[in-house]
Parts: sequence; C-alpha cells; structure tokens
Amino acid sequence: MRTVKDILVTKGSNVVTIDRKQSVYDAILLMDTHHIGSLVVTDQGELTGVITERDYACKVIIKGKQSKTTKIEEIMSEKLVVARLETTINECMALMTSKRIRHLPVLDDGKLVGLISIGDVVKEVIDEQNVMIEQLESYIHS
Repeated sequence: MRTVKDILVTKGSNVVTIDRKQSVYDAILLMDTHHIGSLVVTDQGELTGVITERDYACKVIIKGKQSKTTKIEEIMSEKLVVARLETTINECMALMTSKRIRHLPVLDDGKLVGLISIGDVVKEVIDEQNVMIEQLESYIHS
C-alpha cells in the first residue's frame, strides 16, 4: 500500500509557511505568488494552523473584513488534522473526506515535512489503479 511518503517523494516536501501575526493580505499575496490555495501557519517556527482561500472567502470577504488589517490568526483553522509519512493513501482519503478538509500537513517526529492536498491523494489513487490495470492486462495477455 502506498503512503504519504510516496507522494512527497514525487511531489517534493517544500511547504510555504506564514506567521500567524501577518495580515491576511500577506497570505493571499503569498498564495498568489506560489500558485497555491493554502499556507501552513506558524508561530515562532511551530505549526499552529492552516489558512486557505476558502478561509479568506468565508471569514474575510463575506464578513466585510479588511484583508490588510485582519491577522491570519483571526481566521486560520487551528484544529489541525495531520498525516505522518507512514499514513496510507486510503487513510488520507478517508480522513480528508470525514473531516471535510482538502489539505493535510505531514509530520515526522513532530516536525513539519510536507503538505499534501486532496488532489495529490486522488492522483496517487489513479496512478495506483493504472498500474494495477496494466499488470492485469499483462497477465491476461501472457
């Protein structure tokens, strides 16, 4: 069974982070610069939350707040659900579905080592199914 480690080997382990005291505007600029939809939030280097485009839309825009004066810590998601390197792809999919989340920070020995998205998990499932189909076709034709 494939694991989170397999995703990170292919995807890489670079994680874009931002400090919780920065403004939401800073977060949106950083997401735009990196063409990503979420950031891991830190406080003095420690993982404290996640901020997503959805947080911005629902907690700033809809509520009429100002991006430049609203701090990330006011709108970030603090109840973190995380994965470990040995977490299986199926476990990730079940976790993301049941918790209704799209991003999982990845920890190894308590340290942040990556971030995976539901897109990464779906891609891995599809790739795994394609390998199985190829193996079955090869078996049938041999």
